[in-house]
Amino acid sequence: MRGGGVGGNNANCVFYAKSYHPIQAGSIDGTDILPHDNAIYRALLCSSAGLYDPFGDPKVKDNGGDPYCTLFVGHLSQFTNQETLHKAMSKYGRVKNLRLIRHIVTGASRGYAFVEYETEREMRRAYEDAHHSIIEGCEVIVDYNRQQLMPGWIPRRLGGGLGGKKESGQLRFGGRERPFRAPLYEPSSLVFS
Repeated sequence: MRGGGVGGNNANCVFYAKSYHPIQAGSIDGTDILPHDNAIYRALLCSSAGLYDPFGDPKVKDNGGDPYCTLFVGHLSQFTNQETLHKAMSKYGRVKNLRLIRHIVTGASRGYAFVEYETEREMRRAYEDAHHSIIEGCEVIVDYNRQQLMPGWIPRRLGGGLGGKKESGQLRFGGRERPFRAPLYEPSSLVFS
């Protein structure tokens, strides 16, 4: 893995969790051991069966970008187009590539995009300054492109991901918006009788 992540020697130092685990992403402190949501169960099956490979995903190959210079931008308006997003994200650096994700059948925006910058420095600037900015009346979130940087990553479309809510309405944790919290209890201090 290439160095140069924010605040350290490798990209994992910028994440709130060192690797992705579907069950822990639903846990406030990362200690849950059983799936308690259908989406988490699907992500766990996908993960344990090795059904998802971010490096073999043709959708990722089409992007062809450097994951160390790419950001995820979410909570976009359905009316945001590539030109508007390009203009908004160009404030933070030179945009090399931009991919607004669209529904495969209808062509409507899915509300998120991947933006690749020319350099890591520009990407870090956008990461810090564009987060919670307003684009076409919507407050967007900006995060790293975890798909190729975080070991074990399962995308939201397969029941994984971070942020938002699961099918049951329970919040997800482990990301920028909702980092893991310290355990509510020390597992080693439990005494079973």
